[in-house]
Amino acid sequence: MRKFLVTFHKVVNDDTGHDHAVVQQRRELRAPSEVSALYEAKALFCRHMGIVDWRLRADTCDVAEIVDLAA
Repeated sequence: MRKFLVTFHKVVNDDTGHDHAVVQQRRELRAPSEVSALYEAKALFCRHMGIVDWRLRADTCDVAEIVDLAA
C-alpha cells in the first residue's frame, strides 16, 4: 500500500484582515489510493473531533503521497 499525508486547515483572519491557513490536524496513513486516504482521514478526523462533518472544524484538506526514496 502507498503512504499519504493528509492535512486539514482552517482559514482564519488576523487583525490586519489577512487570511491564514492554520493546520488543524495532520495524519499519515497507508491506503491503496489518494481517494481512499482522503475518505479514511476524514472519518478519523471526525471521530477525533467528535463531529459528524469534517467541514465543521476545517475549511480544506490536502493529500500528498509520501515517497520512500530509500526503496
